[in-house]
Amino acid sequence: MTDQTEKIEAAAFRRLLSHLDKNRDVQNIDLMILADFCRNCLADWYREAAEAEGLTLSKDDARTRIYGMPYSDWKAMQPEATPEQMAAFNARKAGKL
Repeated sequence: MTDQTEKIEAAAFRRLLSHLDKNRDVQNIDLMILADFCRNCLADWYREAAEAEGLTLSKDDARTRIYGMPYSDWKAMQPEATPEQMAAFNARKAGKL
């Protein structure tokens, strides 16, 4: 991988985080239903990438990076998933979507 490729990928990742930050009304459950990943997944991938580079990053620190705030603050702002969302999520997990 070239330095240029890494810069491009890093810029795309920053843009994704910015986009998610500007669209906080999109709940994690919605992302899971539609794309089979959510902000928590991104935080896990971010932490795993840091560890692969020999860096220690806590789950909370990774989530703060992805959410742009402490996860507890994010969670407090989010409504509970509706029964319809849960049904769609469960259908997705069962491979029916």
